Amino acid sequence: MKRAAIKAFFATLQAANPNPQTELAYSSVFELLAAVLLSAQATDVGVNKATRRLFAVANTPQKILDLGLDGLESYIKTIGLYHSKAKHLMQTCRILVDQHGGVVPRTREALEALPGVGRKTANVVLNVAFGEPTMAVDTHLFRLGNRTGLAPGKTPLEVERKLLKRIPPEYLVDAHHWLILHGRYVCKARQPLCWQCAVSEYCDFKAKTPRPA
Repeated sequence: MKRAAIKAFFATLQAANPNPQTELAYSSVFELLAAVLLSAQATDVGVNKATRRLFAVANTPQKILDLGLDGLESYIKTIGLYHSKAKHLMQTCRILVDQHGGVVPRTREALEALPGVGRKTANVVLNVAFGEPTMAVDTHLFRLGNRTGLAPGKTPLEVERKLLKRIPPEYLVDAHHWLILHGRYVCKARQPLCWQCAVSEYCDFKAKTPRPA
């Protein structure tokens, strides 16, 4: 995808959705961190159902610790991999309380030092909570980076670096939201809805399947 097409691509997405937001429900930086940690290999809808109950009784690191592991698991058992996620969240809460005064840190290094928090999760927190121009490459962004020609790469990190380099600065803060939503609802994995796509004219993929009758 050429630079002129990239600018038009994001200008179109911005016009359609000027203020994109994560679909995870949260009301504090810690709730966001916990929700993103729990969201790996799970849907936002499923995570929101669990955290709605959890955050009503425990929405700080100390309150999560006070629940105990069994108590925490009882709230998130509907989420896939809940045993390991509960363990990681408990460990993360302990570190937040002991090392950060119960406050979520604002640096990548400190975030990635938390159990269960990888580069993607750190990028989400840095972007959504702190407004940093980061690129959280999940399956949607990885697929779109390659399929559209926007940022082809063999690894998530390669796609991330290319996205950061190629997306015009004025679109960077919101870009990962636009791409996630576009991948989730339009540029789907099995059959992209090219006939419904507002940015198809800028995309290198083009429709390879006919529009359904």
